[in-house]
Amino acid sequence: MNSGNTDKIKGAAHEAKGKVKEIAGKATGDKALQGRGTAEKLGGKAQEKVGDAKKALGK
Repeated sequence: MNSGNTDKIKGAAHEAKGKVKEIAGKATGDKALQGRGTAEKLGGKAQEKVGDAKKALGK
């Protein structure tokens, strides 16, 4: 598997984990967990964009 696809898959996984943490934080009133979830979700989206860029460049 090329690195662009790998980044997209890992990014999607981080985004999903972040979404779960964010929802759990909201449900329990845990602002720290919610913040960590939001950060992880955004990091996952960024990693997916890196994967898109790598695929576009053929890497």
